[in-house]
Amino acid sequence: MQPGIIVKRKVRGLTRSALAEFVAKAARVARLRGTVTLMVTDDREIRALNLQFKGSDRPTDVLSFPAPVFVQGFAGDIVISAQYAARTAHRLGHRVSDEVRILALHGILHLAGYDHESDNGEMARHELLMRTRLRLPTGLIERSGRHKTEARSTRVTK
Repeated sequence: MQPGIIVKRKVRGLTRSALAEFVAKAARVARLRGTVTLMVTDDREIRALNLQFKGSDRPTDVLSFPAPVFVQGFAGDIVISAQYAARTAHRLGHRVSDEVRILALHGILHLAGYDHESDNGEMARHELLMRTRLRLPTGLIERSGRHKTEARSTRVTK
């Protein structure tokens, strides 16, 4: 199924259709069942969501919201801060569009049931394989060096 893409904050070099195509491909590679909705927004909005759902009053790069198990055909929502992605991309020397894809992939893996906070590196291994297959720069977990408990992105389970 075609993902729902909401762009509240544009990213240079990344169209809505290109992002939808990437999300669909990444979801297939991850064997994710159900439709994904992805929103690209700003630090202000993701900070508010992070506070509301995780109790953390700060912006973050990506949040994922898995669908409840009783909802058929919908995998969940992913929210990405374009501003956060831009800062990270600048620091690491790659394109913001690639950073948004990395974050989308990370969120998709969370929606597929992976959790780097408790899986002893399983998500990190899958992220590395998928990132390589999808020709993306260094992945979120890999570059943090915090494979198990300290990665910054968040899976919301409310």
